[in-house]
Amino acid sequence: MEIRLDGKAALITGGSQGLGKGMALKFAEAGADVAIIARGQELLDTAKGEIEAIGGGKVVAISCDLMDATATNDAFSKAETELGKIDILINNAGTSKSGRFLDITDQEWHDDFELKLFAAVRLCRLVLPAMQSRKWGRIINVLNIGSKAPGANGAPTAVARAAGLSLTKVLANTGAADNVLVNALLVGFIKSGQWERLYAEKQPNQEYEDFLQDMVDVRNIPMGRIGETEEFANTALFLASDAGSYITGAAINVDGGKSPVV
Repeated sequence: MEIRLDGKAALITGGSQGLGKGMALKFAEAGADVAIIARGQELLDTAKGEIEAIGGGKVVAISCDLMDATATNDAFSKAETELGKIDILINNAGTSKSGRFLDITDQEWHDDFELKLFAAVRLCRLVLPAMQSRKWGRIINVLNIGSKAPGANGAPTAVARAAGLSLTKVLANTGAADNVLVNALLVGFIKSGQWERLYAEKQPNQEYEDFLQDMVDVRNIPMGRIGETEEFANTALFLASDAGSYITGAAINVDGGKSPVV
């Protein structure tokens, strides 16, 4: 089945690397115009070139700190102006942060919720009215499997992501009558920039793929391998397209079977 997004415009946060860039590449290949938001201009410029090379649509790269409400509003306005509209919003920004509950400070709680929850709230509030007026829209919140089954040391991210699950359901019920479909994709152990950074930080005496496989083995992933970025992007593409036109309010695990919760 070939899935196309011709004539659609997507805004993807955290779009300069990892899963965000993977989704941007997949959407552009399917014919969509794409705007990516991230903080680092150098990574944005590199990603923009890669996305332009794979698709024939327009690509916009916007540097923005999503923890800043005014900057977020400005970035959204720029993306909407340059692309003409936003049909698809992917709330993907934020890396995993976890630790012992008693060690987590108020500031760490605040910052985690600001980036992972409130940035999504603000962007959804900006994008929803136009989606409802056009009677077509897609919002995908990228969360993680800890939002359904958190571990003892999963905070603050697991808690912020659990709030993202509730946000997903509220928005799905809000948008359903206007064909604005809202779903969540829950990340398991998938190739992304954070694992590359961890490998560089630890500098183990082994190849990167062997390093990843060791992490797979420790995590007891049923499929016995790490997920590929493209596999995650394929799922997002399906939900963002007309092929997924009767799915809303769902939280789909993309985790090789790791989550104990359906």
